[in-house]
Amino acid sequence: MVRATVRDPAGWMTLSPLSRAQARNSLVQARVLVASLRRPRYEILAVPGAVDEVSEHVPPEITVTVTTSPRRPIETTIETVEELARAGYPAVPHLAARQVVDQMHLVDLLDRLRSAGVTEVFVIAGDGDPVGTYSDSVALLAAMAELDHGLSRIGVGGYPEGHPKIDDVALGQALRAKAQHASYAVTQMCFDPGAVSAWVLRIRKDGIGLPVYVGLAGVVDRRRLLRIATRIGVGQSAHFLRRHRGSALRLAVPGAYRPDRLISALADDLGRPGRGVVGLHLYTLGNVAATERWRRQMLQRLGVAERLQ
Repeated sequence: MVRATVRDPAGWMTLSPLSRAQARNSLVQARVLVASLRRPRYEILAVPGAVDEVSEHVPPEITVTVTTSPRRPIETTIETVEELARAGYPAVPHLAARQVVDQMHLVDLLDRLRSAGVTEVFVIAGDGDPVGTYSDSVALLAAMAELDHGLSRIGVGGYPEGHPKIDDVALGQALRAKAQHASYAVTQMCFDPGAVSAWVLRIRKDGIGLPVYVGLAGVVDRRRLLRIATRIGVGQSAHFLRRHRGSALRLAVPGAYRPDRLISALADDLGRPGRGVVGLHLYTLGNVAATERWRRQMLQRLGVAERLQ
């Protein structure tokens, strides 16, 4: 037996005494967390000032993905991605199938991305009614496969807790169809690490080998987060979080949510090569600065001095 003090990213608890195996496991998990936090993906909203906030707070090596909204034309997303690319960021637009009118429109969007040096997209169905030819992400992916799109990576969505409007069987069929054209999957925002683990094991059993980025909320006001969670169909996970405030998923600061403990709980999945869980996708929900401050604080607590801009 050895006595070891292991930095716990959630509370920096002193764990003693630990067996050598336990100490090694803690060190491995710390390394996994460091690797995940050094290169997460940030998701931002395509709103005025978003690129300025990213440029002010986020290192240029961080991949930034940009959402779409049925309240704005998809060109708003493309313009935001073009700005990010000019600022030196690896930028990834969400291409919402229901906001693409037809093949000509699709070709125009892809040509703009190619001209901006953007080589990756994230394909979703999108909210609202279709404005044209494509009603879901499978249809848009199939249309893209017939084009010389010049993309090196295409991401698609995954739903560990299901979808409020689509049954689980249809979700599984859709993911298998999307996987034929995709490079990776990003999970919907989730607060229950058990749900994420079970979903990853389930899709592996179904023969889907896509690398997975786990989608987590960044630092955001608790009430706003719970409203969003309920709207997008992860209310069960949100209720789990509210019921377990004293557990590993408690809300760490009154009025604000921080993903510290959830990330710690996911370290085992992140550290198992056979699972194919390759990183974190952080939903900043309009609070890029707070999420980036949290990321740097976590790295500092793990003993990493992150270079400041």
